[in-house]
Amino acid sequence: MATWNSRGLRGSTLEDLVNRTNEQYREKGLALIQKIPTPITPVRMDKESRHITLAYFDQRSTVDYIGAVQGIPVCFDAKECSAETFPLANIHPHQVAFMKDFEKQNGVAFFLIFFSHRDLFYYLPLRELLGFWKRMEDGGRKSFRLEELDPSFILPKKSGFLIPYLEGLQKDLKLRD
Repeated sequence: MATWNSRGLRGSTLEDLVNRTNEQYREKGLALIQKIPTPITPVRMDKESRHITLAYFDQRSTVDYIGAVQGIPVCFDAKECSAETFPLANIHPHQVAFMKDFEKQNGVAFFLIFFSHRDLFYYLPLRELLGFWKRMEDGGRKSFRLEELDPSFILPKKSGFLIPYLEGLQKDLKLRD
């Protein structure tokens, strides 16, 4: 069972950026995306500050975010990477299974990957991830390199949004047609 015993969660800066972007999209009427909280059971609390100091995750989470963009159901997970190589161990089989099932229901599933050492955001369509996933399952690399990714899914910095992932979604939808 996984435990949480820290005040500073990894990726919380990325989460803040995604949450603020989602709020920007909501305010402009472009999308309604909600953060999915991971259910926890508190085990120990600091009596003075009333903060949880030890907790257990109740169940495996599926994705970080779910919602709709102009009537299209979307779900995605946000991941941070501080190197040129992204380990597939950062993505869990139950997440991939959920995303595949989500797409079978005509939704769109993707990953937002922040390559922090490059200050670069990447929109990773599920189908692109599945290629790397199959390679791993077939005994190949258990990671993918930044240079292997389709450069057209690198998210631009100058669109007025903190993480303009709707631009990646638009390209993703065009490729599906």
